[in-house]
Amino acid sequence: MRTNKRLVSCLALSLCFAGGSIGAFGQKKKQIQEQKPGFNLFSKEQDIQLGKESAAEIEKQVVVVNNPEVVQYLNMVGGKLAKSKRANEFPYFFKLVNDDSINAFALPGGPMYVHTGLIKAAETEGQLAGVLAHEMSHVALRHGTNQASKANLLQIPLALGGAMAGNGMLGQLTQLGIGLGANSVLMKFSRSAETQADYNGALMMGDAGYNPIEMARFFEKLEAQSGKSSKMAAFFASHPSPGNRVKATEELVTLMPKQNYSGDSGQFERIKAIVSGIPAAPKKELQQQQGSGQVTGTPAQSRPSGRTRDFRNAAVTMRYPDNWDVMGDPNANAITIAPKAAVAGSSISYGLIQSFYAPQNQTSINVQRDTQALIGQLQQGDPKMKVVQQNNTTIGGVKGLATVLQTGSGYPNETETDLLITAPHRDGLFYIVIVAPSSEWQTARTQFEDIIRSVQFVQR
Repeated sequence: MRTNKRLVSCLALSLCFAGGSIGAFGQKKKQIQEQKPGFNLFSKEQDIQLGKESAAEIEKQVVVVNNPEVVQYLNMVGGKLAKSKRANEFPYFFKLVNDDSINAFALPGGPMYVHTGLIKAAETEGQLAGVLAHEMSHVALRHGTNQASKANLLQIPLALGGAMAGNGMLGQLTQLGIGLGANSVLMKFSRSAETQADYNGALMMGDAGYNPIEMARFFEKLEAQSGKSSKMAAFFASHPSPGNRVKATEELVTLMPKQNYSGDSGQFERIKAIVSGIPAAPKKELQQQQGSGQVTGTPAQSRPSGRTRDFRNAAVTMRYPDNWDVMGDPNANAITIAPKAAVAGSSISYGLIQSFYAPQNQTSINVQRDTQALIGQLQQGDPKMKVVQQNNTTIGGVKGLATVLQTGSGYPNETETDLLITAPHRDGLFYIVIVAPSSEWQTARTQFEDIIRSVQFVQR
């Protein structure tokens, strides 16, 4: 095949340096806008597995109350909400935590924990159902793993590959600083995520027979009191208010089918009395681990051999160096191909990553716009990363962009050069990133060109 001159130009220039989704509240809509999960490197099954592992850790560090009547009640209310199509068919379950702070939190995949303080603060079953619906919407819309994916585009594929190898998903993610602490991207949401969760939660409440206004009014009541009590600090630290909740919900209700809200079971006052009688428990702190991002081998150990193997999955075929390894499931949302010597924790310092990027709120792919959004996400995860060069290119017979990036390397006393190739694809913005220490680009340039030229898209 002929060498792509623009791609070579990007590669050559690098040597000089080598030394969402549909809108929710906030806009007037003529019809209900169903909320959809955004870009995500995790599969739905991986969300569920992460939730199971996280729940096991959470329950070592909080005091779970095993009161059968209260637990059955929570699962009854949550079960009605889970029947809604807006719950996205996750295996939800609900447990009570002995903690007087006004809080509830859901883990990816469906586990949910309700603090005793929240039940004490609620005035009706509808208000409790509103909080559950809001938290379940974070699960249904996959906000936690969406945020983790955007913040760690280059690290998540390898972390998921390590989990496939039996190392545990949560353990792999904690090496990236993605754990269960209050500031983790898995459990701290943006205002746009809050807006989506309000919108989707309101629809879930209506489906279950609860008045959606109860959710908005309860949140606004808590917001009004948040400066007067420390009991609400944890909730609003991870759930920033999107503002105008009652007005926004009222506007949505006008678009929903008219109905008599008859979801209340009549059991709330008894449950609240039981919870109010539970003695306080000592508070425990959630722990996180941190891992090292620096490799111990040398760049020469990971240099492409010059011999290749064939790779194929449902989306692409390509050739890769035979001394590099495919990490994890080749049919996962993202693949990592790298030499083991270049791996530290969930980061690679020599190798390649291939996946698809789907910017939220976009219904079609624009290579220039979406590549800039992808680069912006990379830079959020790595503020030191800078763009060196960008040119037009072709990959797999499709016109795209070649972008050279530079940042710090996992190798001591090295910088890193990344070649990002992007192109439109039926599954989103296709991207492949070749990662190498800057000192290696002259030596390995021919092999990198061969990888890019070998990429072909699988026709369905």
